[in-house]
Amino acid sequence: MRILAFSLIALLVNTIGACAQTVTPKVNDNMKYTITVTQGNKELGKIVIGLWDNIAPKHAAFFEARVAEGFYNGSAFHRVIPNFMIQGGDPNSISGDRSTWGTGGHPDKVPAEFSSVKHVRGVLSAARTQDPNSFGGQFFLCVADSPWLDNQYTAFGEVLSGMEVADAIVNSPRDGRDNPLEKISMAITKNK
Repeated sequence: MRILAFSLIALLVNTIGACAQTVTPKVNDNMKYTITVTQGNKELGKIVIGLWDNIAPKHAAFFEARVAEGFYNGSAFHRVIPNFMIQGGDPNSISGDRSTWGTGGHPDKVPAEFSSVKHVRGVLSAARTQDPNSFGGQFFLCVADSPWLDNQYTAFGEVLSGMEVADAIVNSPRDGRDNPLEKISMAITKNK
């Protein structure tokens, strides 16, 4: 009986230890992308991102598939909040009425892949509705540490270069809905 109790305790300790382990995010060299940002006829710059398919493989694969089909091209950064984040990728923002920006997405949805990764400056994360399993392509880039998002939103990549472009976007004049007054568009291409 004593051996059985000791074995169960050892098993429990090992199980808890395995669950508590953190996985270090690693950018997949085959999953790097360039976001070319424009406003009007002017290029604001480029943001290079890398995806963590070891942390959120379903989100990384979904994003890759959307880039391959041109899903993001012409969409806007429709929500910019200083000291927080910039959000974009809504297909409604390509040509739809501004009142619909932020409400659209791909018909396929991706379930949450929460991890121990912190939402710090430069993290790429999945925008969603109140349903954690509703990622449909909209994403956001943290321009400041945002710990209240940890374990609530799926972090799936990081900015490798171009944070100064993200900073320019987040500081754009905006309306009461945090929508830039002049549309800020994107095109995303896979790096070779």
